[in-house]
Amino acid sequence: MAKSTEQPVWRRSRRCANGTCVEVARVGDDYLIRDSKNPEGTPLRFSADEWTTFVDAIRGGEFDLG
Repeated sequence: MAKSTEQPVWRRSRRCANGTCVEVARVGDDYLIRDSKNPEGTPLRFSADEWTTFVDAIRGGEFDLG
């Protein structure tokens, strides 16, 4: 399966005040994640299904530390 050549548009949380944040971009059907301190590094790539599972887990409190 060929990967899209579309350029990612990186987004970060509005709560990111100090510039050291996780950034997310959607390219085709995939989601990319990178560290804003290392924008030239290779981003992690997730399928739409993997991304949806991750977001659902966050919303469900699976990663709450309290």
